[in-house]
Amino acid sequence: MMTMSKSLILALSLLWLHSTVLAQAVFTSVKATAEVNASCTPPKNREIFHDYIHAQQQKILQSDGIKDKAYTPSSNEEINLVLTKAATTTISDLECRIESDTTLNHQNKVRYLRGIENVLKFFVTNIRSKKVKPVHLPEIIATYEASMNLDKKGLSLATLINPLSYEVAYSITESDRVTFERNEGFAQAREMVLLKYCRLHPEQTFLLLKDNPNVSFADSLVRAVARKYPGQLYNYVQANNKLGVLIRNIRDDVFITSVSRMARSKSGQQYFPFLDNIVNGSMSIEQIDSIENDSIQYYKMLVQTQMSYTKRMLNRDTAFAYKELAAKLEKKAKDEFINTINGLHSEPDAVRFSSIQSLTAEELYYLAVMTDGLIYTSSYTKGIYPLMMKKIGQRGDSLLLSLHFDRYRKFISQAAAFNTLSSFLSTFPGHEDAAILMKAFVGQLEKSDGLEDGVDVADSYASIIESNPKLAADVLSLVKQNYQRNVESNNARGKNIYNILYQLFLSADSTKKVDLTKELGIPPVYTVPNSALTDTSGQVVMQMFFYGDEDGMLDYNIFQGMFNNANWKIDKTNKQWVTVRSVKGKSVTIYANVPFDEETGEDDKAQQALGDYFEKNDIRPTVTINRGHSYHAETTIGYMAPTSRIVFMGSCGGFHLIDAILQKSADAHIIASKQIGKRDINRPFLQLLTEKLRAGQDIDWISFWHEFKNNARVEGFEDYIPPYKNLGAIFIKAYKRAMGED
Repeated sequence: MMTMSKSLILALSLLWLHSTVLAQAVFTSVKATAEVNASCTPPKNREIFHDYIHAQQQKILQSDGIKDKAYTPSSNEEINLVLTKAATTTISDLECRIESDTTLNHQNKVRYLRGIENVLKFFVTNIRSKKVKPVHLPEIIATYEASMNLDKKGLSLATLINPLSYEVAYSITESDRVTFERNEGFAQAREMVLLKYCRLHPEQTFLLLKDNPNVSFADSLVRAVARKYPGQLYNYVQANNKLGVLIRNIRDDVFITSVSRMARSKSGQQYFPFLDNIVNGSMSIEQIDSIENDSIQYYKMLVQTQMSYTKRMLNRDTAFAYKELAAKLEKKAKDEFINTINGLHSEPDAVRFSSIQSLTAEELYYLAVMTDGLIYTSSYTKGIYPLMMKKIGQRGDSLLLSLHFDRYRKFISQAAAFNTLSSFLSTFPGHEDAAILMKAFVGQLEKSDGLEDGVDVADSYASIIESNPKLAADVLSLVKQNYQRNVESNNARGKNIYNILYQLFLSADSTKKVDLTKELGIPPVYTVPNSALTDTSGQVVMQMFFYGDEDGMLDYNIFQGMFNNANWKIDKTNKQWVTVRSVKGKSVTIYANVPFDEETGEDDKAQQALGDYFEKNDIRPTVTINRGHSYHAETTIGYMAPTSRIVFMGSCGGFHLIDAILQKSADAHIIASKQIGKRDINRPFLQLLTEKLRAGQDIDWISFWHEFKNNARVEGFEDYIPPYKNLGAIFIKAYKRAMGED
């Protein structure tokens, strides 16, 4: 149920009064209406059309979830009374006025009755999709009646539609195009509705014009939104349709003609990131042509443009195609450099990092921040970071100043994750400067667009508290100060952002005993209680996914060998899966499908059969282990149980599947690698986890991770990310819940 303020109640009451007066002024008096109702009986040949209307009235009354004779979508009784009257007697009175109107013949009475039905049907559909609010019903009915009255007199509907809100106008012109299709102003009224929509949703303008290129204001709308959505302009001007022709025929706007020229060029995508500079004359297409085929020089030009655009933004001057420039910069950083040095991870450093030696500190900085989540730990710590700091003379403050602090939160979060933040801050000339940077890092998050900055702060904390407890304490204190600042200013967004961060960070200290479920409505972050993993019988059920390639067969054999001891019993009686049960300690059962030859599709059948077995026997796995390659990961996620609370993705690049896993199991604690999944790391994880489960212990991730690291002394371990370093996803979930968006 929605709640409404007193001001809205007053507004709705005035609207109801206005609607009643409008209906009376155009049609009849209250006394006349009452007299008509007393003797209003339609002839047999029109009864069915009244039945159609009454059916829609019933749907409106039931749309609030209660089968009664009242329409109560609001928590306010006064509003509900107004809406109930609109849904019942107002509509019935309108039916009677149509029936008693001697100026209308049978055909026109049917037309207007069907119009009522269609308007009500449209209303029911659109309150479900939330395109129209329930409070609009009285005005919609009154407007329909006013439209009918004008139409009877042969007068245009356009003057009536123009001053209406989009929702009401939309309900009249789009619910039924047949009733008023012959009205001379109907086409103009529909154009007005389209224009109202574009004003509310300018980002949808080009899409709307594609389907309606002949509207009278198409040219003006293109001019109005072109600079705001240059990427869309570029795409639509290329199209071989009426809208594309219309855009290309605009010759007196230098911005539109510049984009048109680019779009018609084979190299248009290469020019587009520099659109603003081309339009203002500071860069020519010929300059870009001269370096287009030199990947390093082209990347350098992108960085210089990004830096100049960022400087302009400090003066509230946003360049055209700023977002498109960033997208191109990210793509070039990934395709031309990061993929290369990641792929050469087994080569000597001199070979691996040869492609980045000519880059400046600023260019190296953008390589890092634009590829967060893709760059390998060793690519950052052995190549990009040390070379960047060397080229800036070991002065972190100078680096950020030269970059105008562009994406500095992303950089700090990344530095924390790669354990270089403390060394970076130590390059500042004084402690005060580093403290000011961290204060800015944490502060003013409520003013940021979206949640990305908040995610960066959230993701950084777990790494900071491990490597620099004093800095972590400072960050926690800054979060608390910002929370208090937002409380004092009564900023709801800010209060939620900082309260969530504070509770998340505070819960890292187990002595504080923070109950995140109580405080934020989410499960614990740093621990998984044993009770959350066991079923009603006290058993922990694990599911392992194997695949029938050569590596999968080897992993499956190693897996069986791990449990060939006195603590476990292996059952191989089922042809499609093996069952491993603990015989000492707490009850732990592991189900693993047999890896058959991939070409036969038997892998998939075995996994399906195991899922069916779980369903039939009400078995709910809480631990999921993927032992396939990256191309098997989506299959594992598709079959994994929604009850999974610990998910280990042993495949390469599993870190990039976190969102997909959380879609399947929103409360899952996820362990995955940013880089290459390694058998010598996956095996000790499984050994440690199963032994802790057999001992009935809670999984405390921070201590678990230290023990895991000691057991897996293999290069590449640093690319495995523990659950408590995925705080960004948890932050988003908690924020949406706090703001009522989930």
